[in-house]
Amino acid sequence: MDILLSLIDAASYILILVLIALGLMIVFGMMGVINMAHGELFMIGAYVMVVCQSVGLPFIVGLILAPVIVGLLGFIIESLLIRHIYLRPLDTILATWGLSIALKQAIVLIFGPESQSIASPINETLTVGEFSYPAYRLLVMLASLILIGGTFWVFLKTDFGLKARAVISRPDTAATLGINTRHLYRWSFVIGTALAGLAGALIAPTISVDPQMGLGYLIPGFLSILVGGAGPLAGVLVGGAAVGGTNSLLTVWISPVAAQIAVFLLAILVIRLRPEGILGGKK
Repeated sequence: MDILLSLIDAASYILILVLIALGLMIVFGMMGVINMAHGELFMIGAYVMVVCQSVGLPFIVGLILAPVIVGLLGFIIESLLIRHIYLRPLDTILATWGLSIALKQAIVLIFGPESQSIASPINETLTVGEFSYPAYRLLVMLASLILIGGTFWVFLKTDFGLKARAVISRPDTAATLGINTRHLYRWSFVIGTALAGLAGALIAPTISVDPQMGLGYLIPGFLSILVGGAGPLAGVLVGGAAVGGTNSLLTVWISPVAAQIAVFLLAILVIRLRPEGILGGKK
């Protein structure tokens, strides 16, 4: 029974990690932007839930507002900052790192440095025989699956996705064919940030919400992309499963710190043997 619970916990962490890494992958794969502020956008999504809870708004309203507000913030960030540093990875690291510090300090000024807690909208526990598991965590897993599937559908089955993949593969050629790369860049960044905000809102009731929470998901998100490969979207699934699964399952038998060390060693090994990631050479 303990093994089953560990596997479900691992699956829950993997799905959230993939959802966060998808936003990173969209931004990095299309624009070459290494967004060091992605974790803080995730954090802001969680703080939207804090505000909604404090003013008495229903939980579902917070879930709607979080991606809208964070997506709008992403639109502003892209217009004022990111558009000037496309395809310049070093510049994006420095610029978004500074942005992450600014966003974090803004949260501290508004809400204070102490952690916040969000009440779960569902307190029931699913019980089958000797097995029991919080119903809300299962709902988060289902919502993550739907969002991940929806994101893949948008980028693999729609006209927007076809153009986006063309820009990712051959930006200059796509531009000469009349594709508005500026428009695609902007809305891809907005989609990536909105996903981060929604992920933060979804997971807020299951963790402590504080100004430092973003970093704990940013690093595993980047590792998922490095391990899986920054080319195909499917690389996020492979990388997220490898990083999230390794971290969650090893935490059962060893300390969390040792588990994180094992994750870093796994990433180093994969990068050494396959610099482009496990699926990096595939399209």
